[in-house]
Amino acid sequence: MASENRCAGTIRQEIVTDAPIHFNSHLCTALFLGEGYNLKMEADHEKNEKLEPPEEHEPPVEDTPSPSEDKPAPTEELKGWKFLLFYLCFYGFMTQLRPGESFITPFLLSPAMNFTKEQVTNEITPVLSYSYMAVLVPVFLLTDYLRYKPVLILQSLSHISVWLLLIYGTDVIAMQFMEFFYGITMAARVAYSSYIFSLVSPSRYQRAAGYSRSSVLMGVFLSSVLGQLCVTVAGSPFMTLNYISLGFMSFGLILTLFLKRPKKSLFFNKRISKEQNGVHQADLQKLNPEAKVEGLCSGWKDSVFFRMLRELKVTVRHPRLRIWSIWWIFNSAGYYLMLYYVQILWNEIYPTIDNRKVYNGGVDAASTLLGAITSFSAGYVKIRWSLWSELVIGVVTAFQAGLLMLMNSTSNIWVCYVAYILFRSSYQFLVPIAIFQIASSMSKELCALVFGINTFFATILKTIITIIIADKRGLALSVHPQFYVYFGYFTLLAVLYLVAAAWVIIRYKQEEHVEENEPAKPQASTEQKVETDKSTVESHA
Repeated sequence: MASENRCAGTIRQEIVTDAPIHFNSHLCTALFLGEGYNLKMEADHEKNEKLEPPEEHEPPVEDTPSPSEDKPAPTEELKGWKFLLFYLCFYGFMTQLRPGESFITPFLLSPAMNFTKEQVTNEITPVLSYSYMAVLVPVFLLTDYLRYKPVLILQSLSHISVWLLLIYGTDVIAMQFMEFFYGITMAARVAYSSYIFSLVSPSRYQRAAGYSRSSVLMGVFLSSVLGQLCVTVAGSPFMTLNYISLGFMSFGLILTLFLKRPKKSLFFNKRISKEQNGVHQADLQKLNPEAKVEGLCSGWKDSVFFRMLRELKVTVRHPRLRIWSIWWIFNSAGYYLMLYYVQILWNEIYPTIDNRKVYNGGVDAASTLLGAITSFSAGYVKIRWSLWSELVIGVVTAFQAGLLMLMNSTSNIWVCYVAYILFRSSYQFLVPIAIFQIASSMSKELCALVFGINTFFATILKTIITIIIADKRGLALSVHPQFYVYFGYFTLLAVLYLVAAAWVIIRYKQEEHVEENEPAKPQASTEQKVETDKSTVESHA
């Protein structure tokens, strides 16, 4: 069963690469991951300042405001911004408090619900992939068109529906509807991730993203810990956790109603002044110098969204964009499939009836914490990514394939727990690096579109795999054969990445060898010319 804990990721705020930072990533990195990623913004402001029309001919005296007019406005703006940010962070924290999520699969397999493993594996859980794929694009478009708040309300209502169905549902159809509503909550994460950036000024994007992401992570971590303490220490039944989660989600709905609705959004409700239009057109012109600059508001064909579709074919030629987009599509599909079915694997390895010995919450808390640490450490990896990207991806993917085999072959539940934690952490290590490599040199709209396309393709791939191997209308494999398939999947990816890495390194060495030999040729020809001239002079003498 999927949960926020199984799908939550932790992202390092700053990524160091071999390329200069000059992109607008404050919105695009958050839009399709459901995460409030926080990347370095200072270079964005420098870029935008360079693109603005110069004002050096204006008299400096006229632009100097009076001190008495400056002081009150910033103070009021600062107070309003702090309150808004605090409310958003509190809202993000409260909506993550779902202590029952780590124990949904054990609850479904418990005597209280009495579903079989085949029903949970082949009939109930696959609906999550189908639901997520079906609502991903509509929810994203509605998020932007309706300006975030209505979609946040929809997300809260869907969360409440999930827990109501878990409490009162008794048959497979009810649980399938539960998975359907859970798919809506997953797709709607984009609303919170991008909502905060539409309300604060660009100079505060970095701080706002950091605070909002920290509040979400704290909520995920404390939710897992709370659930584990209730089960292990207090001996609470799983149904009690469902009621607690329902209470938190109901409170979250109340908080949603008081959120401020933004006046603008990324695509449909974008306010464009002449100056902003010049900045955006300069971005597009940089991506495609041959493109004709026209107005952005001259109809659907000239809208930001369709302009980005046209510009996308220009950017896909970039090697780093290709390799990290491929990683995003194929590896994230396998990653989330593992998360969806790992709790069923744990129950298969350790089918205990004593709820006190189910440690799903503690494992989710540990994986969240270690994922945060590995994501943070990714910012300190200083290598030449244009050369070593394929090798790093290949090594990490091979490591994940080994962990999948270990998880599937061991009979020790603690070994399986540790392998799961390491698997999630290794994936979270590469996520922030992929974000920067994909987002560099893009406008924020084009960046958002690329992440959306990657996520959508990953969802389609995940759905196809689910239909073939997990759905009862396909092969309907049990959990152990499924994990063998995942092992083979990651092994194949690792081999392809390593072969690509060898090809890139060999090509680089060849180019380096050619560059070293090129300066020697003009020198040799010069020496030969001198000797020829010398012999000519001697012959004349």
